[in-house]
Amino acid sequence: MTASSFPEGFLWGTATAAHQVEGGNVNNDHWEMEHAEHSPFSESSGDACDSWHRWPEDLDLVAGAGLNTYRFSLEWSRIEPAEGEFSRANLDHYRRMIDACRERGLTPIVTLVHFTMPRWLMHDGGWTGARTGDRLARFTEFVAPALADAGYVATLNEPNLMAVQPVIGAMARRGEPIHGLPVPDQGVTDALIGLHGRSMEVLRDAGSPPAGMTLVGLEYIDEGGGQERLQAARAAMMDQFLQGAAADDFLGLQIYTAQRFGAEGLIAPPAERQTLAHGMERRPEALGAAVTYAASVVPDLPLLVTENGIATADDSDRIAFTDEALRSLAAAIADGVDVRGYVHWSLLDNFEWMLGYRPTFGLVAVDRETFARTPKPSLAWLGDVARRNGLAGS
Repeated sequence: MTASSFPEGFLWGTATAAHQVEGGNVNNDHWEMEHAEHSPFSESSGDACDSWHRWPEDLDLVAGAGLNTYRFSLEWSRIEPAEGEFSRANLDHYRRMIDACRERGLTPIVTLVHFTMPRWLMHDGGWTGARTGDRLARFTEFVAPALADAGYVATLNEPNLMAVQPVIGAMARRGEPIHGLPVPDQGVTDALIGLHGRSMEVLRDAGSPPAGMTLVGLEYIDEGGGQERLQAARAAMMDQFLQGAAADDFLGLQIYTAQRFGAEGLIAPPAERQTLAHGMERRPEALGAAVTYAASVVPDLPLLVTENGIATADDSDRIAFTDEALRSLAAAIADGVDVRGYVHWSLLDNFEWMLGYRPTFGLVAVDRETFARTPKPSLAWLGDVARRNGLAGS
């Protein structure tokens, strides 16, 4: 290993999520929120990237570039549109995607829940509902046979961010400034860690492929006098979730940026360092720092980088950012951190939740009217890195 090469058998891939690319997910909570009066969403997801129909083309782009891994998610509301009413046809859609990944030499990483829930669940307790654990366990039990050929299975996508969202919503309603991620709601945190545990029990009983959760990972930086606030924020946002994942088969980390702290708390990054998404700081070296920290908390847990990328309209900057990020990752691996793969967010310019289609994370541009896919130079660049299993100069 050098500071620009990667272990043998390293996974190289890119990712999507069902609601962000499929289109027409009319039965989930986000569709309802997108169409509500005074919606916080800048626009509706609509047809998204039409990947419900065009997924074979998407897989061809991934495999054709030279990558060997594809991460995607199930849409619970398609599989269980009414409580207890399951669609075997829609589950088979995802089974075919797993089979097609294998046929193309791609290791499928499948996420059970990527933020969205069925409308019927939203209206009866949501993530903290008394019956939600049983409902998620039932859903997991139904889909588990279809996941037998997946490479990895993730239960919940970014539960630490999910636990922050109610806090952000309350701050927004009060008109408070939001820069960075506040401390998550503890009640939601406890509920989500419990839901993850219920899903893991079912997957283990079913003989699932390696399973775990994915978490937002951050680099935490003390700008002077901020150590106490930094440690409290990191304990709430990272440590308790890392401990909740300690007995899993792997941990996915989704790393984009850093948070800086001073004596008064979080410090917003200067405007010139902010990306197109949520005012995040452009901080590629956060990747190596965040995996190193996670490994210090759960040293025996294999890690996957299940998301990393930048929202930018400048694809040359995407390449430069990813090169820097991967060099920091390679250095962490050379120092002994057990990272098994790198999955870039995202394959496509897709629906980015409340910000709509303005932030562009994709390695592939998507025409909003025709859905035509146009690969960007960054896709070929990442494919070359994957073929080389290292960065230029390694």
